[in-house]
Amino acid sequence: MKLKQLICLPFVLLLFITACQNHDYSPKPKAYYRIVFPKKDYTAFTKPVPFTFKYPTYAVVEQDQSRDAQKNWYNLHFKQFNGFLHLTYYDVSGKGEYDGMVEDARKLAFKHTIKASAIDQKLINYPDHKVYGIYYAIEGNTASSVQFFLTDSTKHYFRGALYFNERPQYDSIEPVVKFIKKDIDTLISTFRWKN
Repeated sequence: MKLKQLICLPFVLLLFITACQNHDYSPKPKAYYRIVFPKKDYTAFTKPVPFTFKYPTYAVVEQDQSRDAQKNWYNLHFKQFNGFLHLTYYDVSGKGEYDGMVEDARKLAFKHTIKASAIDQKLINYPDHKVYGIYYAIEGNTASSVQFFLTDSTKHYFRGALYFNERPQYDSIEPVVKFIKKDIDTLISTFRWKN
């Protein structure tokens, strides 16, 4: 009996060793971090500036602290998404200055052409509130995904640009960009000049 056990023992051990190995070397599917989006809720921007609008309550309004920042420049900081909507305002003193600002907005948007897979333009037209402009939706691995400007065509010019503090990878940030685009649409539709 002992001889049979001694002969069978190596076979049993060999069976256990080979049976417990997983030889499945197939690649795992790509996965993304789970993003928990906050509930949409808006509040009014009521600083002493020539304009007002509604912005999401989960964004923080900060005075722009960059070296070249001017008086009415702000950032909407989306802390949860590590992104900023840079907002700049200029008084317009004449048609030449206005035309230059509109052309600068176009150049800044199309500067992303090298990396963009598409740049869509949409006219903004709210004649009841004298709010006009152009909305640029930029797709691809670009630094900015959304840019726009608003004007009354005579004395006010307001520009916004969305940036993330991450390396541009559009497929990774696309859900966040779509979420924030709705907030930008709300900002634009509720935008009013104070005078």
